[in-house]
Amino acid sequence: MCVVIAELDARPLIHLLLHAAVPGAVAFIWYRKHWWRAWLWMLAGWLIDIDHLLADPIYAPGRCSIGFHPLHSMPATFFYALLCLPRRTRLFGVGLLIHIGLDAIDCLMMR
Repeated sequence: MCVVIAELDARPLIHLLLHAAVPGAVAFIWYRKHWWRAWLWMLAGWLIDIDHLLADPIYAPGRCSIGFHPLHSMPATFFYALLCLPRRTRLFGVGLLIHIGLDAIDCLMMR
């Protein structure tokens, strides 16, 4: 059992945990009064991972999402930045940009 655990790559697990923790930290720091609601809106940024369903295999821990999946492209990221401008869509836009940023960091860690 210890051998199996030692062979596991921690990067994908850490990556997933950061997708929840970073929006949580941002929500708690900048939206403390309503941090729970802000965190949920930012977690909605995970919705862009629906584009993984178009890939084969759906999940590949060694694949960089940036530039591979359509909702992880530069034009999409530009649109997500625009979502940060109106107050009504700001939290969702921030969540999407955090998601893209974390995926980009993950791509760098795979090199």
